[in-house]
Amino acid sequence: MRETQLSVNDLVAPLFVREGITEKSEIPSMPGVFHVPYEGVVEEARSVVDLGIPAVLLFGIPLKKDPNASSASSSEGVVQQAVTALKEAYGDRLVVITDVCLCQYTTSGHCGVVSDGSVLNDPSLDLLTKVARSHAEAGADMVAPSDMMDGRVGAIRTALDGAGYEHIGIMSYAAKFASSFYGPFREAAYSTPQFGDRRSYQMDPANGEEALREVALDIDEGADIVMVKPALPYLDIIRRVKERFGHPTAAYNVSGEYSMVKAAARSGWLDERATAMEVLTSIKRAGADLIITYFAKDAARWLKEV
Repeated sequence: MRETQLSVNDLVAPLFVREGITEKSEIPSMPGVFHVPYEGVVEEARSVVDLGIPAVLLFGIPLKKDPNASSASSSEGVVQQAVTALKEAYGDRLVVITDVCLCQYTTSGHCGVVSDGSVLNDPSLDLLTKVARSHAEAGADMVAPSDMMDGRVGAIRTALDGAGYEHIGIMSYAAKFASSFYGPFREAAYSTPQFGDRRSYQMDPANGEEALREVALDIDEGADIVMVKPALPYLDIIRRVKERFGHPTAAYNVSGEYSMVKAAARSGWLDERATAMEVLTSIKRAGADLIITYFAKDAARWLKEV
């Protein structure tokens, strides 16, 4: 009689691939989550595949940064090498999704090209399309632009189609809010802005109607999946997106949401398993078809025990 059924098929596991390290290391603010060298990414993903989790979302941390994020689109980049290794090892058993953004690769820490202290939308599109195309060339199944530049979904779709990658899907961070819940991720990805913040291109947390307009634009531009990020403070947005558009919808159970549960559980204030499963079920109940979560592997194990 249970109305909402959470399944391992609903889960996507984030994976941080870091250049310049030789063994994996735990991220201090995200217990149980690791930086992994690209040489070890196949082994790190083995448990994901064995648990039946269908997909990973790759984030790259380069050794060197520059103003134009040049390493982000390099065929020898950390993400590109990791994608190729994963697809050679697991083929169709694992869907490899790649984050397409510039913040980890720019010296500014911003998600686009910076000039005179401002983030420039249109020049950023050229770089983002190059990044997406390089991921497709490496073997990615889907790209996930997270930058929130206007028009980037259409630009990436055009670039992929023009290069013969019509079959590569786009999961758009369509409604990505300027949230305070991203702190642990920015430590993990070394992507904290070096000046200002991202409110000029990420969404105001108070705006719901604007979120629906952003989602509509991305669908019109060719997004196969639209995402709401973060998840828990925006369950109402997930529900409104799903009801309004009926489009495949993802939600990102972000680092701050994960770390809060971990911290409270370590202090004995919450039951980690019960709380995490309640969180994930609430996101599914709100309307998410896919849940990107750092609890993915734990949740997959817990679901097997039910």
